[in-house]
Amino acid sequence: MTLTVTAAPAVPAVEEQAPPHGWGGLRPLLPLLATVLLVAVPSGDGEAGALAGVPAADLVSGAAVLVCVGVLLFLRRRPLSPAAALVLGLPAVVLALATVTAADPVAALPGFVRYLQIFVLVPAAVLLLVRDASGFRVVVGALVLLAAVQGAVGVHQYVTGTGASYMGETIRAVGTFGPGDVMGMATVVGYGVVAAAAYALRAPAGTPRPLKPWAAVTAALLLVPLTLSFSRGAWIATAAGALAVIALTGLRQAVRAVAVLGAAGVVLVGGFGVGSEMISQRLTSITEVTSAPDRSVNDRYTMWAAAEGMWREHPAAGVGLKGFPAHRDGHASIGLSSGSDTAGAGQEFRKQPLLSPHNMYLLVLSEQGLIGFTALVGSWAALLVGGVRRLVLARARGSAAVDCGLAAVGLMTWQTVDFLYADIGGPSTVLTGIVLGLAAWWALAEPEEATAA
Repeated sequence: MTLTVTAAPAVPAVEEQAPPHGWGGLRPLLPLLATVLLVAVPSGDGEAGALAGVPAADLVSGAAVLVCVGVLLFLRRRPLSPAAALVLGLPAVVLALATVTAADPVAALPGFVRYLQIFVLVPAAVLLLVRDASGFRVVVGALVLLAAVQGAVGVHQYVTGTGASYMGETIRAVGTFGPGDVMGMATVVGYGVVAAAAYALRAPAGTPRPLKPWAAVTAALLLVPLTLSFSRGAWIATAAGALAVIALTGLRQAVRAVAVLGAAGVVLVGGFGVGSEMISQRLTSITEVTSAPDRSVNDRYTMWAAAEGMWREHPAAGVGLKGFPAHRDGHASIGLSSGSDTAGAGQEFRKQPLLSPHNMYLLVLSEQGLIGFTALVGSWAALLVGGVRRLVLARARGSAAVDCGLAAVGLMTWQTVDFLYADIGGPSTVLTGIVLGLAAWWALAEPEEATAA
């Protein structure tokens, strides 16, 4: 009797075969691509691009979820893996608990729907509809395209003086989001910088040779509208995401990339004088926020303290979803202003009420307590840690999909850092769900899917 022993390959064999391309492979991704690209459609006072007050991108994200349900029911594909079900499903359970235990469950219901959309349903749809690394790259490519469009609009606003009001001048780049969502364009462009940097440092195998330099040029050019957004939080988050991508590519490439980014910054700000004086003041204000904060920073600190006070009174379950505005005045000091001034970009002057602490972690802690905080933040931490772990393994094995890992980890790093200065709200929020889904796909997808070329 002869015994035959077959050694298992170190890397899944499917990596050696390129998945099928063409419209057949892209069809499942169309709802995701439409969700990303429709974020560019304005949904301002006239509700253009919105139906019943709901932005078009949010409506299409619901269609993506329905497509996912159809795929599971009619094509009989496997649902989420146990790990993915735990990471994405546990927040859903906790969100339901926070809704039913709120002082006014009916008022908390819209918050439950929004949180469920962004942190559970859309990420799960991305995880299930993206079947391979090629699909991942297509969705990320749509993010970069959206960033380029929004960035171009933002630069035009600065040059022509048609942007949002900033220091008495209508020069702030906000893209199509308007002055009511000054973080929208900065968020989109920040995503684009990080994603383009990932592909500039590690272009996918088999792609045209010009892709790598064009990705580097795109990342450098997107720094212009990012700078002109005057968004300190987006600057910090983009720097963190880009540094994470650079650090995970290896020492030699990291040194080279840091040198290129430094040179680009000098040329864009110093050489061309892109808003250099105002940018210098904005950068300086980052280090002065504790000693001489401006009014916006003072309001933010006041709301942070109010959120902390709510949590201390309700440490386990918080004040309930959508409860922050109702409890704000009872916990905020008299130093809190009546609202932030917004104007420009086609909108008349108005006061925008301060309805959140502009810190996602404190918002969750105040409204959902330690129970919700542990579930949601634990889910994000699992995606980030799992993504880094898989990326390290993919690099060690010579995987062809390392570029996907760099983009996923970079985007997730961007999001977790940005949550220190922002929370969910506005038309660009649906992209948070897309980013979390991309991170989930890389961290939690089956090995043969996440390593396919």
